[in-house]
Amino acid sequence: MHEDRNQPEPAADASSAKESVATRIALRRGQLGMSQEEVATRAGMSTTYLRQVEELGTGFDPGALMRLAAVLDMSYEELTTGRRDVPPGRGGPAAHPVLARLSEQECWQRLGTHGIGRLSYTAGAAGEAPVVLPVNFLVDGQSVVYRTDPAGAAAVRSGAQVAFETDHIDEATGRGWSVLVTGTVEHPAGPDALEALALRYGSAPWAGGRRDLWIRIVPHKLSGRVIQPLRKD
Repeated sequence: MHEDRNQPEPAADASSAKESVATRIALRRGQLGMSQEEVATRAGMSTTYLRQVEELGTGFDPGALMRLAAVLDMSYEELTTGRRDVPPGRGGPAAHPVLARLSEQECWQRLGTHGIGRLSYTAGAAGEAPVVLPVNFLVDGQSVVYRTDPAGAAAVRSGAQVAFETDHIDEATGRGWSVLVTGTVEHPAGPDALEALALRYGSAPWAGGRRDLWIRIVPHKLSGRVIQPLRKD
């Protein structure tokens, strides 16, 4: 083992790198269906050396780690420190978490005025798997609205039954909440109403492009849950 000072440095936190590098290598090998021997051969190292990398994860030749990252189709940073664009909820639960229900008023409070959520509906015949799509939404009175391409996947027909969900997780504390809206789709009409929606902050479509069809979800049921630490009186 040696250190090439012309190469990027491995992660500074040795205890974190020891665990995460080994885990990332093993998981990525499994995803690619590659054995240790195959990875080692392609990376130009012995199987014994690769085993040491997987077991120790730090203190190794950065050049070797860079070759290993290339074989695993990862960047050097992703291999040594992990991805930055990962799903939320990787910080682990809070100490003594409790799951509680939210009142309808608390659900609307958490929905706020706008944000991003997930639309779910069944596009085909009954029994087919539902479609789930991210949309950026507005809260308009006691309903949820979003805009989409009339020919797009989120252009649900008027009268369809849909579900809409949004949530938040605090990585530092392990607290979180989710709100689920189930209801019926309407297509709001009237130029004044549509213009007022289009002028609202947060109405611009995150997906870009021209999206002239507005969808309103009129709730039949509004429910929510919150995860919070156990209160000790």
